[in-house]
Amino acid sequence: MSDASPRPAAYDEMYDAQGQVRPQYRAYAAWLQNQPSDAMAARQIEADLSFRRVGITFSVAGDAAGTERLIPFDLIPRIIPADEWRRLESGLTQRVRALNMFIHDIYHGHDIVRAGIIPAEHVFLNSQYRPEMQDIDVAENIYSHIAGIDLVRAGQGEFYVLEDNLRVPSGVSYMLEDRKMSMRLMPDVFSKIKVAPVAHYPDLLLDNLREVAPRSIDDPTVVVMTPGMYNSAYFEHAFLAQQMGVELVEGQDLFVENNTVYMRTTHGPKRVDVIYRRVDDDFLDPLSFRADSALGVPGLLSDYRAGRVTLANAIGTGIADDKATYLYVPDMIRFYLSEEPILSNVPTWQCAKADELSHVLANLSELVVKEVHGAGGYGMLVGPTSSKAQIAGFKERLQANPTNYIAQPTLALSTVPTFVQSGVAPRHVDLRPYVLCGKDIRTVPGGLCRVALTEGSLVVNSSQGGGTKDTWVLEE
Repeated sequence: MSDASPRPAAYDEMYDAQGQVRPQYRAYAAWLQNQPSDAMAARQIEADLSFRRVGITFSVAGDAAGTERLIPFDLIPRIIPADEWRRLESGLTQRVRALNMFIHDIYHGHDIVRAGIIPAEHVFLNSQYRPEMQDIDVAENIYSHIAGIDLVRAGQGEFYVLEDNLRVPSGVSYMLEDRKMSMRLMPDVFSKIKVAPVAHYPDLLLDNLREVAPRSIDDPTVVVMTPGMYNSAYFEHAFLAQQMGVELVEGQDLFVENNTVYMRTTHGPKRVDVIYRRVDDDFLDPLSFRADSALGVPGLLSDYRAGRVTLANAIGTGIADDKATYLYVPDMIRFYLSEEPILSNVPTWQCAKADELSHVLANLSELVVKEVHGAGGYGMLVGPTSSKAQIAGFKERLQANPTNYIAQPTLALSTVPTFVQSGVAPRHVDLRPYVLCGKDIRTVPGGLCRVALTEGSLVVNSSQGGGTKDTWVLEE
């Protein structure tokens, strides 16, 4: 292991410093105390069997066997009081509004670049910038219709934004299925505790998508576009289409004719007005992006440019969830909204800058270093839990390509009691609330809570052994 200094103590969300149960957990703690351990174990087994029967699995990129894995579900919920959620909701709304304004600006007037707040090379030389989107007007000026904002809670209980997901944020199906499982396995608790509902998310999502249809359409047709059944998130694509009551389509099910997108049906072609696409930009249209893509729809970009179809999320949103862009979001909020950020960023070093790179290289054993375009917990170094050999190897990669990395302090992510093999024990968590942008900005109370099931681990990604918890936001 590394010689890093000990990590600061984590904030315990259920117990205060004196070991007393925090107010939001009191009713649940009283219920939990009366549960025999074998009853909790039986509930856990039932949950695992049920999730496997339903098919709530995922596959890991790079797994040659293509094995489908079950995402572990933990019985003990994360509970957030109403007043905390109100502040989080305000901060999320503010942040997503500013990010949408930023994306519009980048593809139109470039005001934030002209003002010197973001360097031009960071935008126009960024691999996520799509010059094909320049000067295209999109419905309601909304680019990220569905955003997943990752939040972490640090040592004193303060929330930070860890990263913004504005391309094709996933995981909302687990939020919904976790709640259904909690209500099935612990129905008596919900009669004692008023928990804000999340089951209406698919209805909100459908309303949101219909609101951003091309203006001339009174009764828009919405579809969910998937890369296909071999995609790691295919369960979610099918789940959301079913929950919204819309068609799940692949690229081969759609075609473009006379600047209009049509869906092939048994009754003949049917016009499509809104595509909730879970396909990356590069694969959407082989005539405009990757010519070898078999997942997209030839001519889709030209139809999109003509304003005849809405894509959610828009092409080119990746410029706003690049981890280097993340550094500038507080300045975006000040620039576009003339407001101070409600939610803070995690302090971040930009390795592209020589002085900041020097600091990072000198302190690798204490930092978390991430690839700018990385995701899923891959391509990162968690210094305090890495060996000297791992740190030395990563140092070489960092020196060879510093512009590809950012670094952050190792936060003591908050813990929530978790039902593990040895009993109930604290495990580190994060939270991904989902923010929907239509004519209004809406959230559902809570989000996807990911938990690092390995003792001491700070990596919560399912691909790295993490699980999920239900998130209960208390009603007033």
